[in-house]
Amino acid sequence: MYKSDVLKHFGGTSKAASALDISHSAVCQWGKIIPEKQAMKVERITKGKIKYVPSMYEKTNTAGAQP
Repeated sequence: MYKSDVLKHFGGTSKAASALDISHSAVCQWGKIIPEKQAMKVERITKGKIKYVPSMYEKTNTAGAQP
């Protein structure tokens, strides 16, 4: 889930933080893609208007994989 979509939906950083019951600074620390736990919460509280997409959070790191 993209940070920009969440901020647009809620109307800014402070309002998103309030809706998610987290600090303003926590939202400011998000990267382009928000943390998975918060993405699931956003989908729930927006009643699916913003979708949690599990594939965005799949690990693609193959380091250490056996050939």
